[in-house]
Amino acid sequence: MANRLIHESSPYLLQHAHNPVDWYPWGPEAFERAAAEDKPVLVSIGYAACHWCHVMERESFENEEVAAYMNEHFVCIKVDREEHPDVDHMYMDAVQAISGSGGWPLNVFVTPGRIPFYGGTYYPPRPAYQRPSWPQLLQRMNDIWHQERSEVDGQAEQMVQYLRKASASAMSGSGEEWDKDTCREMAEALLKQADTEWGGFGNAPKFPGTMAINFLLQHYHYTQHEPALKQALLSLDKMIDGGIYDQLGGGFARYSTDKEWLAPHFEKMLYDNALLVCSLCEAYSVTGDEKYKRVAEETIAFAEREWRTEGGGYYSALDADSEGVEGKYYTWTHDEWEAALGKGWEAVADYWGVTEPGNWEHTNILHITNAQEAVAERHGLPVNELAYLLQKAREILLEERAKRVRPLTDDKSLLSWNALMNTALSKAGKTLRNEALLRRAEEHMEWMLHSFYNEGKWYHNWKQGKATIPAKLDDYAYLVQAMIQLAAASGRNELLAQAAELIERVNTLFLHEDGSFYYFSSREQEDIPVRKVETYDGATPSANAVMAHNLLLAGMCMERYDWQEQAHYLLRQLSGTTKRYTYSFSYWAMLLQQYAHHLKTVVITGKNDHMAELGMSLTGIPHALVLTVQKEIFDVPVLAGKKSGDDLLIFVCTQQACLQPVSSKGEALHLIYQ
Repeated sequence: MANRLIHESSPYLLQHAHNPVDWYPWGPEAFERAAAEDKPVLVSIGYAACHWCHVMERESFENEEVAAYMNEHFVCIKVDREEHPDVDHMYMDAVQAISGSGGWPLNVFVTPGRIPFYGGTYYPPRPAYQRPSWPQLLQRMNDIWHQERSEVDGQAEQMVQYLRKASASAMSGSGEEWDKDTCREMAEALLKQADTEWGGFGNAPKFPGTMAINFLLQHYHYTQHEPALKQALLSLDKMIDGGIYDQLGGGFARYSTDKEWLAPHFEKMLYDNALLVCSLCEAYSVTGDEKYKRVAEETIAFAEREWRTEGGGYYSALDADSEGVEGKYYTWTHDEWEAALGKGWEAVADYWGVTEPGNWEHTNILHITNAQEAVAERHGLPVNELAYLLQKAREILLEERAKRVRPLTDDKSLLSWNALMNTALSKAGKTLRNEALLRRAEEHMEWMLHSFYNEGKWYHNWKQGKATIPAKLDDYAYLVQAMIQLAAASGRNELLAQAAELIERVNTLFLHEDGSFYYFSSREQEDIPVRKVETYDGATPSANAVMAHNLLLAGMCMERYDWQEQAHYLLRQLSGTTKRYTYSFSYWAMLLQQYAHHLKTVVITGKNDHMAELGMSLTGIPHALVLTVQKEIFDVPVLAGKKSGDDLLIFVCTQQACLQPVSSKGEALHLIYQ
């Protein structure tokens, strides 16, 4: 028998729709019932591609006896963290304060007023891992609620104060000015955290760290500091060669469980792949190495094949599990390998690290063990013959893999993640000189503008033609960023005016009372007891950092000096924190570095055949927003008055004014770097 979740659209909630637990979706109904019946509320948060969420569901939420206890003593709510990131952020902060760690599934016990008083992550069905069983915890929480209510109320009040202070502390800073030397110190701080053998930063588990990689690549652009370039490229190279990258079908998994990037957590997320495409394009821009171009295009092809919606958007994720086993879709036992290929593929097996005992849990994760030249020499083959065998094997294995039970697709579309993918398409189209990708970016932008906007409001979630859940700060921030980048990549300069309108809306709905930073949730939202200000990077860039970037670029284009001043204040407030914790504030570090090199807008006009080529050749300059103009756009001040004659003219504009136009790339570069 189905519960209330059967009427939801989230794949994660639908996975729980036939649990014996009487789940509610997030909303007022559950809390009203809890208040009327004087019961605590269990808020259980996860997402469709989460392996341990599936484990806890099988062990506890499908258990009739456990469910009966939950239904009797609690009002139970299931939340898709990707649909309600603001809910997840607030309760994750609370659980981290309580237990010192967090993760998913996130299980939080809250009052009918939505205030958390206890919580944790995964709990086993029996005592294990030095933690109580789920039934034991449920009984303890029920006892506390009824026998120690004053303690619950006190803990809830302390938690509200803690969450408010945590939000306020995110905005606090020393107000330090910074310069190019500060950026050098930030690069050195990042390199101290670097794994110089396997790439990445810190120990396992290892996440891609794309913002840190981008900062180091841009730092090399300015300084020619070889260690920065070496670490950035090493990180990308090891990921490309590792099991975190799907050697057959393309696309990156969310993170690696080991330092060698061999064994990923097999779920694939749209945002990771979008951000990695941007990093690969940065690497290609700096080095010209075709490998980065190839993998960027393969990753986009993966997203198009696996996630493209019927209307032209992108779905959210692919599950880690199939048939209840993590990674089963992607891994190969030696018997499966030989059944697919037959005998005589020793060089291919050597190249991808396939052995009879396996390299992970008695199976093989395909990864690149050595360069093709070394493997070919070891097996007495010409390199071109090995390359042919690899391509043939890839085709056969993909065909065989397609017969397996496919991991679940999380088929909701999120504005924030789609906007990140749009920026990736724009960057790839421009950097890789790929017109088809630019056209795809334009089509995708039109889909976003049509799908997530309805009757004067922007929405966070879209599925099957319906947009739901009001947009959050990251939705707006990443969409404005995508508009600006697409305008620069494609010449669709009317998007700059639309981006400016969205910034005005963000300032109305999200701006903190002091007029500086932004709350994550809108002032119109009433279901969050504590609005949060976030400044650090998570798996995606800090929305406040992206808004600071948007304020600078749009402020220059629209001659909004108040926006530029606001952005400068944000950067100054976070400069000290960024210097101390560069990895966690890498997007801020990247922006501080660009600002230290004097941000510019570059407007190229004329009907010269070389105009587009010149625009592309200047796109690799991190602190320059390059716009090409065929006609005047009067509602974008930086473009007004720059008429399109036959002669090529290049206007380099500072944050205050446009300089005298020049007519050659060399002259333009001199002005851009001064």
